[in-house]
Amino acid sequence: MKNQLFSWFNNQIPIHMLQKIDEIRERAKSAAIESIEELEQYRLQFLSKKGVLNQLFADFKNVALDDKKSVGQSINDLKTFLQERFDERKLALEQVSDSSTKTDLTRPSTSLPWGTRHPISLVRKEINDIFGRMGYVIADGPEIEDDWHVFSALNFAEEHPARDMQDTFFIQQKPDILLRTHTSSIQVRTMENQKPPIRVICPGRVFRNEAISARAHCIFHQIEGLYIDKDVSFADMKQTLLVFAREMFGEKTEIRLRPSFFPFTEPSAEMDVSCSICGGKGCNVCKYSGWLEIMGCGMVDPNVLKEVNIDPEVYTGFAFGMGVERIAMLKYQIKDLRLYFENDLRFLEQFSKQV
Repeated sequence: MKNQLFSWFNNQIPIHMLQKIDEIRERAKSAAIESIEELEQYRLQFLSKKGVLNQLFADFKNVALDDKKSVGQSINDLKTFLQERFDERKLALEQVSDSSTKTDLTRPSTSLPWGTRHPISLVRKEINDIFGRMGYVIADGPEIEDDWHVFSALNFAEEHPARDMQDTFFIQQKPDILLRTHTSSIQVRTMENQKPPIRVICPGRVFRNEAISARAHCIFHQIEGLYIDKDVSFADMKQTLLVFAREMFGEKTEIRLRPSFFPFTEPSAEMDVSCSICGGKGCNVCKYSGWLEIMGCGMVDPNVLKEVNIDPEVYTGFAFGMGVERIAMLKYQIKDLRLYFENDLRFLEQFSKQV
């Protein structure tokens, strides 16, 4: 009697499990999955470690050996169905979520704050525009130069202090190659490739081996000018620079030229402008002198003209050069040159109204 009861119980297990599998399938089919929350509830109910599918696998061990194949196949089919429905609804819900976050091209755009031009760029453009109106064109050249274009062609003697490593960044493997210390090298290249008349300005970045401070930096910007033609005089240079100074600093600006020395010009001069802050009366910016130095200038030395095959008996010319940072410091009353390189938005935003 006992063996008969055990046999009847075993025969009922597969029938009971198959019915349970069908019931689970129907419940899964009818389960609403219209949101991420409902999808998670579906996973917890059917596919999690405590879900009904794992419970079926736990009950599977009680199935008779002869019935394991059919019951096991039914459970695996159910597992596939449950997983496929989960994946299908997850994909559909993610697509709905993605579409809801896409940019609506019909919406009014959000206004973004305007950026600002760097003060160096502002001043450089203004200088270019002033000389452009006087007929000068912009010339360019490489920042990595050779000794001849930077020094030798410009009448620098072999023992000149500017050739010393204290001032110039030389390329160690190639002692004749260096980072240009001034944009005069562009003037040399222009004279090599162009016959007079020549009227160019040469803006660019230059490098010198100097300690960084409020008044000096190892990287800075220059704009140099060159005018070569027949019968060019010192008076022509003075009038050109006076026009520039008044365009740059105001129509009441005065200039003065002080004797100086540069290897590539003769005679040479330093040019000062009257202090625009105190009107020439004297203040702490101009050190109570009423004048501010802004550039060096002079008549092109005949030896330089000879080096580039221009006849100094026929042609004369003048050259000048200024530091853009220096002009910007005077124009905007900036007292620390390092501010130009720090990219501090609080500093740069002050120039948002400049054009």
